[in-house]
Formats: sequence, structure tokens, C-alpha cells
Amino acid sequence: MTPAERVEASIREHDLIEPGGAVTCLVSGGADSTCLWHVLCALGYEVAAVHVNHGLRGDESEADARFCRDVLGAEVIEANGEGSEAALRDTRYRVTAGRGLRATGHTASDQVETVLYRLVSRGDTGGIERRRADGVVRPLLDLWREDTEAYCREHGLEFRLDSSNPGTSRGLIRAEILPLLRRLHPSADTNLLHAAGERRLPRRVEEALLSLLASRVGSKRIDLGAGLQAVREYDRVWLEPGPVALVGAVSWGAWTIESDLPGLHVRGWRAGDRLAGRRVKVQDVFVDAKVPRSEREAWPLVVRGDEVVAVPGIVEAPGITARRQP
Repeated sequence: MTPAERVEASIREHDLIEPGGAVTCLVSGGADSTCLWHVLCALGYEVAAVHVNHGLRGDESEADARFCRDVLGAEVIEANGEGSEAALRDTRYRVTAGRGLRATGHTASDQVETVLYRLVSRGDTGGIERRRADGVVRPLLDLWREDTEAYCREHGLEFRLDSSNPGTSRGLIRAEILPLLRRLHPSADTNLLHAAGERRLPRRVEEALLSLLASRVGSKRIDLGAGLQAVREYDRVWLEPGPVALVGAVSWGAWTIESDLPGLHVRGWRAGDRLAGRRVKVQDVFVDAKVPRSEREAWPLVVRGDEVVAVPGIVEAPGITARRQP
């Protein structure tokens, strides 16, 4: 896919901009935002551009502003800035509020740098959002910085270079830290990018799992909701479906279990389970049937209350049928 096709695919997949819709590009004059402006125009969006001039680099800042105005057709907003990179970014978002949907030129390279910075400064791997709550979108997050520079060269687009970049946190990460990480592993950038795509579990589920792991009880089970349970038996932890009412047919892994008898459920094996009306442990049933230990947690049981009525494929019961796919 061409860079433009990749950008359009990302926009459609994540519903960033309506087809042919209006969008304002926040441009700095660098390769990323210049590529963003040109790609969105080429894809047929209704594109406007805004450049926020903080005036921090004297003549260079003025030259950037002129470039954005004359080449990209950008409106220039004067906003004398000071403070951290984050404070300047917040200023840009604040002074451009009210201009509808806004797009920035953040790329996968920026995502990697953000993950690395947040990892060491906050202890988490949160990355750049594709869509902020205030209506800022990032259509280039599937392109690398090298892609935007190559795009500009291919289309004969000039772009500006920011001489202050080496002195920033991002500049340090870009020039010194990432090259060292690539020496450790050539896929460092890609692996860090994958970390940005990770999503945390809902807080309730996280807390449930942490309590399960922290418990001193040898055997414990927690309902995670949505028909899923987490189980710990000493030093082993696994997930399994919760009890499912056996009404008609139930699919459980490779098994299909059917019955019209009332009050039956299908669930996984639990330590201490015994066959109904007998003193025989289900664990011993598995041993006698030579069921590997690794398969026991996934093996379905048919139960009525806490009593095991049938073990499909091993212990049958009237009115219950079970078939296993080969």
C-alpha cells in the first residue's frame, strides 16, 4: 500500500474523519505535518491549515510561520509560549479550539518515543491516542517518520527542520536512547509500538485478578463477569467459562452436549469434585481414563448444583448425550 492508502485505511478503520469531511491540520512546517496536509488534500478531504507561532526560536520561528502561510496556506496564530513541551502542546490545542475537527502529524515514530518517555517518567506504556476527547485526530500513526520524509521527497514538497529538537526530551530519546535500544534488538521500535497498542483490563477485573494472585488460600475462584472465571490452584492460574445452563445443546471447546433434563449446567472441573451419589472423585476418573493433567481444566462436566452428573466421554448419564469433534 502507498502511504496515502495506509492513511486512508487508518482513517476508515478508526473512524477519524467523515468521507470528504472538513478537517484542520495543525502544521509546524516539518515533514510530518507537511505530509499530513498534502495526503489529506490528495484524498479529497476539505482541508484547512493552522500554524501556531510560539516565537521561541527568533528568526527561525518566523521563517517557519512564513513557510506554513505561503506554502501550506495556513492561518498563523501568534501565541508566545513558554514552559515544557507538554505546556506548549496544550497551548496549541487551546488556541485552535473551536475550529472543528483538528488533525496532527504524529507518526509511529512519535508513538515509540512517547511510550519510552512515559515508561520511564510514569511507569506505564500509554501511547498517543488516535482520537482525543477534544476532537484532535492522528491519521499518520501507521506511518513512520521515514515514510513522511520519503513522501515529501517523492512529491517534491519542501519542509522545515526544527533546530531545537535535539535539546528536547524527544530529541534525547531519538538521538541517543533509541539507537542504543536498536543495538540490543533490531526490532526495538516495533516492539515498543506494540506496547502502545496494549489496553488495560477494566479496573474491576484487574482488582479481582490481583486479589486472586495475592490470596494465601491454596485454591480460589473469582467470577470476572461476562461468563468468565479466573481460577488459581496453588502456583497455577487459568481462565475458564462460568457454568452454562444446559438447555438443548451447549458447545464447550470441542464438545457438544445435549439434554432436555431440567436443572443441569455445564462447567469446568474443580478440585474436590465427586460423582453424584458416589464417593468417587472426578480427579480419579480422569486418572483412570488417562486424561492428561493439561486437558483436565478444559474438560466439561455436567452438574446439578454441586453434584457431577456426567463426565462427557467417560461417565455417561441417562438423558445426556455428548459428542466430541475429532
